[in-house]
Amino acid sequence: MYVVVNAAQSVDGKLSTRCREQLRISGEEDFDRVDRIRAAADAVLVGVGTVLADDPHLTLDEEARRVERLRNGRPGDPARVVVDSTGRTPTDARILDDAATTYLLVSTSATPERREELAEAGAKVIVAGDERVDLAEGTSALAGEGIDRLMVEGGGEVIYSCFAAGLVDELQVYVGSLVVGGRDAPTLADGDGFLEGFPRLELAGIERLDDGVVLSYDVEG
Repeated sequence: MYVVVNAAQSVDGKLSTRCREQLRISGEEDFDRVDRIRAAADAVLVGVGTVLADDPHLTLDEEARRVERLRNGRPGDPARVVVDSTGRTPTDARILDDAATTYLLVSTSATPERREELAEAGAKVIVAGDERVDLAEGTSALAGEGIDRLMVEGGGEVIYSCFAAGLVDELQVYVGSLVVGGRDAPTLADGDGFLEGFPRLELAGIERLDDGVVLSYDVEG
């Protein structure tokens, strides 16, 4: 499986404010870039924190891209994946509608009753891990479902976990021209952080969009 991480951050590396509410960092040009990456992916992955904060739909914006996918024998929209260890995704979340297939990666911490509720709400529930979702196990199960190219859209905890599991092949970061600040504001890679074995990146491209830049990296190893 090929894994692309995409994120938008402020100059000081924040994904949103300390209130963890959705913050518009980029503009229309970058939104179109993100839509192109989604259109190329088999599935788009987010953490449950993003679902609870933003209630995203994670479908394509451009109808022409949806039509092109259908012409190529693919679903109109990529599948959606939520990393949700305990099954906190609301059963009325937009991500569980019938616009696209939605996989929920849960751990055994999610009770059988909760898993059944989420399945009845439209999710395909995959159990991967005991206390928390094991992303290596979860992505292996997704590969078994035919997902070869996965786009990761965050948040910071999930992005860190993907790097820690050695799953990331490519990183694209839009850096917007604003400073957010705040020691408690989420960053590109939260979690426990690395003390050694830092992921090594190779800068592959720089592109100016809106009032910011997109930094593209290949992940070594």
